[in-house]
Amino acid sequence: MSDDIRNEAQSLAPTGRANLDLLLDVPLNVTVELGRSRLPIRELLALVSGSVLELSKLAGEPLDILVNGQPVARGEAVVVNEKFGVRLTEIISPAERLEKMR
Repeated sequence: MSDDIRNEAQSLAPTGRANLDLLLDVPLNVTVELGRSRLPIRELLALVSGSVLELSKLAGEPLDILVNGQPVARGEAVVVNEKFGVRLTEIISPAERLEKMR
């Protein structure tokens, strides 16, 4: 790294942290996806209480955790104080996230 670039990076570091602090309260949509299913409207309208909707994933497969619709992690379902939760088992690397966006 050249001295000019290094000096510029060091001078931006405190400002970069201040900018990050501005984003810490920005709300994001977090979704935990068990699986997906595609069905015609006729079948959707025929669903009633007690109907079973088959999903694309097998039982025991990791759940996908999405932030604003983009996959960021995988995990497993857990129960904590009688509520469902997700234990993160894998954080998706930035390279893999970029590949999935293409």
